[in-house]
Amino acid sequence: MNATIAAQMTAADFLKLRRKRGTLIWALVLALAPVLIYFAVSALQHSSNPGKYGPAGGTHNFGDGLRFIALFTGPLAAVLIGVEAGTGDASAGVFRDLVVTGRSRLALFASRLPAALALCWLLMTLSYLLLIAGTFIFASGLPTPDTTLILNGLGFTLLATGAVCLVGVGLASLTTSKPAAITALIGWQLVVSPVIANIESLGSARKGLLSQALAHFSPVRVGDRGGTVTMSEGVAIVVVIVWIAVFLALGAWRTRTMDS
Repeated sequence: MNATIAAQMTAADFLKLRRKRGTLIWALVLALAPVLIYFAVSALQHSSNPGKYGPAGGTHNFGDGLRFIALFTGPLAAVLIGVEAGTGDASAGVFRDLVVTGRSRLALFASRLPAALALCWLLMTLSYLLLIAGTFIFASGLPTPDTTLILNGLGFTLLATGAVCLVGVGLASLTTSKPAAITALIGWQLVVSPVIANIESLGSARKGLLSQALAHFSPVRVGDRGGTVTMSEGVAIVVVIVWIAVFLALGAWRTRTMDS
């Protein structure tokens, strides 16, 4: 398979994801609505009672918004997109048709990855741009993030959501069940992992949690959304790579061996 065919397959998978209106709409809601609501509520509170509530923008509120979209609502959108990419062909009943064309099963699986990442990162970039716009528009004289913090925040957002998206593709391809994959991944990443991270008796074993490894790269203080476990940058990188590699390997194996 040459680069042209690979690009065509990826483009086809991206188009499939775009046409899944239910998934796309909910992913858009999860990526954009929380940012809009956050600034709208904060701005109304400030205008109604400036003495009690500060401006909605500025560096402090940027940090709060970044934590929210990178470690909570963003991963939810990433899960929806990743799982849709992983189960789309099987749930639509077209996997057999794709296999009989003679295309490699591994190529069919691999083309899902850049398509899912492209859509996930597109939505998260829009969400991040909204966050930046609100940070500056509603600053009202407060200090605002510098260029370095803005770029680091964008990189962190794309890393945190992209990793979850890829894990979602692998898990969904392994289970071939959209409800099971969504429930398991959201439950583990956003509910179970933070609980485990706060069990101090587990010690260094908690460094193996994906949520904690991702939180290590946050350019702002993470607080209760992660960062409970201290680890080196090298360990964090290895943990993220291992999580992605394991689930992609399982997803590829399942795609290669499943009945068509």
